[in-house]
Amino acid sequence: MNVLITGGSGFIGKALSYNLANTGHNVLITTRKQTDSTSFAKNIKILSWNSLTILSPAFLSDVDAVINLAGEPIAARRWSKKQKRRILSSRIDTTIAVIQSIKNVTQRPKVIISASAIGYYGPREDEYVTEDFPPGNDFLAEVCKLWEAGALKAEGLGVRVVLLRIGAVLESDGGALPKMAFPFKFFLGGHIGSGRQWFSWIHRDDVIGIIKYALENDSISGPINITAPEPVRNKELCSAIGKVLRRPSWLSVPPFIVKLTLGELGDMLLTGQRVIPEKILKAGYRF
Repeated sequence: MNVLITGGSGFIGKALSYNLANTGHNVLITTRKQTDSTSFAKNIKILSWNSLTILSPAFLSDVDAVINLAGEPIAARRWSKKQKRRILSSRIDTTIAVIQSIKNVTQRPKVIISASAIGYYGPREDEYVTEDFPPGNDFLAEVCKLWEAGALKAEGLGVRVVLLRIGAVLESDGGALPKMAFPFKFFLGGHIGSGRQWFSWIHRDDVIGIIKYALENDSISGPINITAPEPVRNKELCSAIGKVLRRPSWLSVPPFIVKLTLGELGDMLLTGQRVIPEKILKAGYRF
């Protein structure tokens, strides 16, 4: 299968591109960064693309699937007005450009698998959140609604659309885990606020596994929750990190410190969500 990945040099995209290339797929990566092609496998092609222009039909004419992962990291820095604009535009503008690019080719991809986030649901406390829950009303929910609406326009072009509502992705070389583990190394680890808020996590290997499963199964479409079947409370997760690193996890970061330091992003960390991957489990994926 010929697969185009936007955001292919990122934390998920690079690992996914290697996995696909090593299992017989031809991979074309688009990236905004100046990327050294020698840092990728030989059978992975790299295209520098600023995401504000339409892709040439030459790049899409033989593409079977598009995986749209491009976007400014959500938790990279405090959500200032400028950062909010970057988070929104990096997702919406790229998705619009991808859909317009698909529209311009005669032989279109069979499927577009487009990233979203469990932030779509907004704060949910102890509710079991499945894919048919309505969206929230906060900033991240609004971003996800617009992001998904952009991708769903491909359905009108006869393309199957899968929306990945991704939770906190864990792996040792990036994502949320190194940042969470860092204070433990200095004996300063502990839970945030009450520690009772739910943390819906997933390992990167399963993110890749589910994306490949969706590529290969035409029956999968629409939104799917990309989270592990067993969400945990923040305090439980921190205790596990402390146990693995052989460090205490008794400290607690007061809510006002989180809000003062991180602003609106801190509110998200203090509320949490209990998200269940109902659709992908019913579809037969095994974590």
